[in-house]
Amino acid sequence: MKLLGQGLYWDELKVGDSFRTHGRTITETDIVNFINCTGMLEVLFTDAEFREKHSAIKGRVAPAALTYAIAEGMLFVTLIQATGLAFLHAEMDVKGPVVAGDTIHVELEVTEIRPTHKGDGRGLVRTRNRIINQRGETVLVYTPLRLLKGSTAATSSDPLQ
Repeated sequence: MKLLGQGLYWDELKVGDSFRTHGRTITETDIVNFINCTGMLEVLFTDAEFREKHSAIKGRVAPAALTYAIAEGMLFVTLIQATGLAFLHAEMDVKGPVVAGDTIHVELEVTEIRPTHKGDGRGLVRTRNRIINQRGETVLVYTPLRLLKGSTAATSSDPLQ
């Protein structure tokens, strides 16, 4: 029986494959919860008066780390659910702000694929991920290298194995 929501195996992908997630609106609650959970109590995130007087960004700004984390969450439940094994490396470039009320989605392209040297059926996959807001502006770009399961796991009696 096919498991719904199963991510892709590294050997099902090819360089040049492109994907897009659904959108997600960043809310004031998302921002408040994230800064409180992480301790990012920078006045830019917590003090409306300071923000109004000193920030070049209008609105309740979201930390770039929140934008990245939400993008990763959107990919977890689509691209790598039960196939992702490790996040190994990434470079990140913040291009613009995200504020409460912005809706973001992720567009990614597979840029590198290779089997691991261990011959264990696992592979390394690098993608170029662009986080884009509702105005079509790229707000963040990152290039994760992930360790993914191979399709040999699909023949196991336990699809999560």
